[in-house]
Amino acid sequence: MRFSLKRRSTLRLCGLALLGALSGRARAQNEGSDPAVKPVRAFYDALLAVMKQAERLGIPGRYEKLAPVIRATFDLAAMTRIAVGPEWNSIASAQQAGLIEGFSRMTIATYANRFDGYSGERFEVEPVSEVRSTGRVVRTRLVQSKGEPVSLNYLMRGSGDAWKIVDVYLTGTISELATRRSEFATILKAGGPSALVDTLRQQADKLMRPPGAKADSTR
Repeated sequence: MRFSLKRRSTLRLCGLALLGALSGRARAQNEGSDPAVKPVRAFYDALLAVMKQAERLGIPGRYEKLAPVIRATFDLAAMTRIAVGPEWNSIASAQQAGLIEGFSRMTIATYANRFDGYSGERFEVEPVSEVRSTGRVVRTRLVQSKGEPVSLNYLMRGSGDAWKIVDVYLTGTISELATRRSEFATILKAGGPSALVDTLRQQADKLMRPPGAKADSTR
């Protein structure tokens, strides 16, 4: 009887250990397959690859490399609408298209300009997104070789396996689009959609210029 009880206890412990291992494996698989996290990881992989070639590529080369992945990862049309705000519906469709393209070019140029080198940086991405009423938030950190890590969180919207970024929270809490909306509202009030299209073009042109280069005075 003593041997039987001992054997039964051993089998029970083995069973619990196996269940725990299977549960942990399933949890890890679920975490690794979060559909809202995948596009952020893919974007960071592409960004790191460009950073490692930054000097050789220059700003135009970095732009060309980043443009496809940014257009695939960010819902740039939705981001433009959110940044413009309530006035969007009163803007003619042709000007809406101009605003989306201007905002898209400025966004890509911003990444091409800012990520201009590599010195051991890495991106950390939490494996599971946080469900919000407005979508899902993917939390990440840019870990620098020197200095404090920088929190960069992304608001994602989508369904199934198709999720895209619709806002970026700088330092984890500051909405990029809320900041843009304030800036855009002032421009729209002063000069309308055409003025905002021109401003977006000028900002992108400035970001695309190599350091020390002068602006084209003919524009």
